[in-house]
Amino acid sequence: MGTPKRKEKQTPEAQFHSSLTFCSKNKDLSTAISLYESAVSRNTRLNQHHFNTLLYLCSNSVIDPALKQLALEYGFRMFDHMLSTEVVPNEATITAVARLAAVKGDGDYAFKLVKGMEKYNVLPRLRTCDPALFCFCEKLEADKAYEVEEHMNKVGVTVEEPEIAALLKVSAETGRGERVYDYLHKLRNTVRCVSESTAKIIEDWYCDGRASEVGEASWDSGRVKEVVLRNGGGWHGQGWIGKGDWDVQRVNVDSESKCCSCGEHLVCVDIDCAETDRFAQSVAALAMEREVRSNFSEFQDWLDKHADYEAIVDGANIGLYQQNFADGGFSLPQLDAVVKELYNRSGEKWPLVVLHNRRFKSLVENPSHRKVVEEWMDKGILYTTPSGSNDDWYWLYAAVKLKCLILTNDEMRDHIFELLGSSFFLKWKERHQEIFHKMASREVMDFIKGKKRTKGLLNRLELTPRSVIVVLDDAEKKQLSNSDVKEWLDELKEAVIDAEDLLNEIKTDAMRSKLEAEQYGSRTSSTNSCARHRLLTRVILPSTSQVDDSGVYGRYEDKETMARLLSWNDASGNKVGVIPIVGMGGIGKTTLAQRKLFHAPLGQLHH
Repeated sequence: MGTPKRKEKQTPEAQFHSSLTFCSKNKDLSTAISLYESAVSRNTRLNQHHFNTLLYLCSNSVIDPALKQLALEYGFRMFDHMLSTEVVPNEATITAVARLAAVKGDGDYAFKLVKGMEKYNVLPRLRTCDPALFCFCEKLEADKAYEVEEHMNKVGVTVEEPEIAALLKVSAETGRGERVYDYLHKLRNTVRCVSESTAKIIEDWYCDGRASEVGEASWDSGRVKEVVLRNGGGWHGQGWIGKGDWDVQRVNVDSESKCCSCGEHLVCVDIDCAETDRFAQSVAALAMEREVRSNFSEFQDWLDKHADYEAIVDGANIGLYQQNFADGGFSLPQLDAVVKELYNRSGEKWPLVVLHNRRFKSLVENPSHRKVVEEWMDKGILYTTPSGSNDDWYWLYAAVKLKCLILTNDEMRDHIFELLGSSFFLKWKERHQEIFHKMASREVMDFIKGKKRTKGLLNRLELTPRSVIVVLDDAEKKQLSNSDVKEWLDELKEAVIDAEDLLNEIKTDAMRSKLEAEQYGSRTSSTNSCARHRLLTRVILPSTSQVDDSGVYGRYEDKETMARLLSWNDASGNKVGVIPIVGMGGIGKTTLAQRKLFHAPLGQLHH
């Protein structure tokens, strides 16, 4: 055997990059600042990515009162350093600094940054403009907020419900009746169903007397009827008409579209079919410019022959949803579950799954996934987009062309959607996009249904232990030498104790039911295997493999007991034994298990 190659020493820049990436994953601002100070003292050359990572950490840390001042101080200092070293900012840079400025209450500086992006040949996005807009709205600086909106329109950034709601509120609170009218109709045009917070803003406008002060006392009813008919019903666009107090009620609409308050039948106002067809043509034209023409034409021809789908699934987006944890990746079972759910909900009609060819190849190469993919192909419900293509164009065109739902969590704010740039696209998206929310396990859902738990409890259960693994990894390393980190770690564990206890109950009940079913079903063939051990399960906060090897005291008997249990062989049955280690947090359960498993000879543990 040859001598192993000595590992090349990393450059200071590479070391800084690696350490900073770790801080970013852990959202560790304090350590990142220490790295930055060290890099500056050593004259380490920082690039755009380094500055953006630092600024991102600063802008995300301002929500923590303990870190707010530190984040603001270093955020602006880092941005000044970036400019002084002639590192060119990009959109992410400006967005992060604009957020810092808004938190500081300096909407003017945030807006100045947005307007100055032109000199860097960078276009703003919605997230870039939001800090200045929301800052002005919160400070009731209506004219400045309108100026931001005007600039957004100029650079092609389209406002959505949160922005319209903020503009509506500042207009109402500053008595700008005509502006209120305009934003109400912007909501009507772009939002299918307003949120509760937006509804409250609207309700307040009509109820607090300000709405009664606007409008014309005399108006032409014939003219209003004429424009209502011309606009398809429900809207006249003539501004506020009439004066006096408004009668505002929250009411329901019955199954026949009749208002339960006034008795009037509501008319369904949907997207015009001709308008949808024109939109499909514009999507196809843009796709042809950016995709290989023959590939997209082939897809159009295929879709014409397979036009009976009622739903399109963005396969990559659904398969990767909430998989950004250590062992995460594309989840075919998750995607398959969604496909089957759509099939059941639509009266046994399969959706169309659009998946990139690269993803398809990796799936069929996996024996455990190949069967599912082949079943999709046999049913004709899978379309794989060619190599080098952007599958967004394919699923978007299919959904528009077939006038059906698109299941994706994609917010559709990327550059390809900005190219569409029309208010019609927003209307179409509101009416045709279905958002996928990963539900809790079947056991958890069955438990909740059985116990009649509330929606609030469901929200609490959305806390997934895996989401804190990375933080715990770092914290458990540091708690050995840092008492502050230890206190923080204890608080974190206490914060999830309610969810932990509830999941314990659910999992224990589910496992007990399952075991009882298995035992009763196998009693005739193996009576001796029944109830050999009582299985106790406990879901605990995920721990890590960090063990302080400085010394473990007073656990000799416990370790010996574990060794005997692990080496015990049940010759009478095929049941798998489970050895629970239960106790209060922090008494050493993980340490005991790890010391026994990782420090004992393998021969003691496996027979």
